[in-house]
Amino acid sequence: MLNLPKISIVTVVYNGVSLIERTIISVLSQTYTNIEYIIIDGASTDGTLNLIEKYESKIALLHSGKDDGIYDAMNKGLKDSTGDYILFLNAGDELFSSDTIEKALTGIQNADVYYGNSAIVNSAGRILGDRRLTPPETLDWKSLKYGMCVSHQSFIARRLLCDFYDTNYKVSADIDWVIKVLKQSDNVVNTHLYISKFLEGGTSNKRRKKALLERFFIMVKHYGFFQTLLSHLIILFRWPVHKLTKKTMS
Repeated sequence: MLNLPKISIVTVVYNGVSLIERTIISVLSQTYTNIEYIIIDGASTDGTLNLIEKYESKIALLHSGKDDGIYDAMNKGLKDSTGDYILFLNAGDELFSSDTIEKALTGIQNADVYYGNSAIVNSAGRILGDRRLTPPETLDWKSLKYGMCVSHQSFIARRLLCDFYDTNYKVSADIDWVIKVLKQSDNVVNTHLYISKFLEGGTSNKRRKKALLERFFIMVKHYGFFQTLLSHLIILFRWPVHKLTKKTMS
């Protein structure tokens, strides 16, 4: 364990009693031995906390209390984490397989970021296919000018490079956070793995209009107005192409 970098995995949950257990099991079943697992519960009232407490002896930190939204809760997890690396895996999401973290972190050593692909699953855990945007072969901060090409749940970052999430954004602070991390990263490694199973219909999907507006202004902040306008025209063109060529996984 002394030679293995520690990874902090943070799960944020609020009233997720039907989803949280699959997430917990996917983390606790990892073959990688140096994991710090942190769960931030937003004062759930549906039995979520009772379910989590079944596994409390294997969880490094469980915090339950009211927060000011998902990114405030994620900031609490980031503040409490002590790992060399950090990964956010929220309720309903899962690591792709039991050896995912071992494979991701024991290849190329000392990267600033390890990233990979994500599979979309439904509420029953059935794999539906890939995300619309798949990660590029080489990733840097400019890669996201055409959208969130790497899933937040498949992005393992060196903790010391991670700023707190900007809570002025209510549903799209993740893309801003990923861009800021990549701006500070010199060694970004494509693991060529499926790292996570991503639950369809997340916060940004449920609040689509607000998410798109926030993302537009985030992209303007990082890339400028005219580049963002051009990028959105390209995104608009790509959408029907994706619908016609959408892949599923068996």
